[in-house]
Amino acid sequence: MSYNNKENSSPNKTTGQFHSLKGNAVETVGNEYNNALTQGYAEGTVDRAGGYKDSVLSAIKDDKSQQTARNWRHDQGQTQQEFNRRAWI
Repeated sequence: MSYNNKENSSPNKTTGQFHSLKGNAVETVGNEYNNALTQGYAEGTVDRAGGYKDSVLSAIKDDKSQQTARNWRHDQGQTQQEFNRRAWI
């Protein structure tokens, strides 16, 4: 038995509007996700560079405890960059 309902098989305005709305929602979520990754990567870069600079200054002052803390900030920034690197791929 063959069932051929032309009304159900052809696109209609409501279906088109639904798919358009769904596509816009997916695009918005995707853009927000990418923006968050980009922001996280940038923050990691700032922490990494700042930690490195402060570590060098602490080494010049021969302050080992501060140097260790600044190295930790540098490493934390590097980890954050790696985690958020997907935004750049």
